[in-house]
Amino acid sequence: MKIFTKFLAVTIAASAFAFAGAASAQEAPDALVKRISSEVLDTARSDKDIQSGNNNRIMQLVEQKILPYVDFEHMTRLAAGRFWRQATPDQQNQLITEFRSLLVYTYAGALSQVRDQKIEFKPLRAAAGDTDVEVNSQVISSRGGEPIQISYRLEKKGDGWKLYDVNVLGAWLVEAYKGTFTSEINRGGIDGLIKALSDKNKQLAARANKK
Repeated sequence: MKIFTKFLAVTIAASAFAFAGAASAQEAPDALVKRISSEVLDTARSDKDIQSGNNNRIMQLVEQKILPYVDFEHMTRLAAGRFWRQATPDQQNQLITEFRSLLVYTYAGALSQVRDQKIEFKPLRAAAGDTDVEVNSQVISSRGGEPIQISYRLEKKGDGWKLYDVNVLGAWLVEAYKGTFTSEINRGGIDGLIKALSDKNKQLAARANKK
């Protein structure tokens, strides 16, 4: 399964962070996800603009309700691997910006596909003082089929828990992008990777504007 196809499940997972409030810093990560995931899925299912594929509405929902709870700097740093330290501060910022944009378009495309999915969570295996945890769950559709297994990696920051990686059907998102990043850097350096991400985002933007 290609990485963009998997992002329907990833979006459902990430959407669980959409309505987190000030209490999130004290709330257990699995309790946080359980409490708010149903609210976000209900919004995606009931919003006629989202269901009809209104790109502006979908992008607005992604920007306002999902992305504040994703640690894009952490994700980008992990995806770049050893090359992160070779990048200048300006290049690092450009990488974060372009990677963030790529995921925004991906999230937006998947949100319009949310229909009857629901999430079931497994017991959290973590000590009370842990600041880096893994929450395991599965996405189930009333239409049948095998449940989609999802694991989330979250880190506790000063302002609460932040998502920085997702595993769908055994594949970690960051690890999947790490291979792409490495190939582009080997081909054209850090600037080559930035350009490749920028070009991809322009293609996705043009496609979105046609809807």
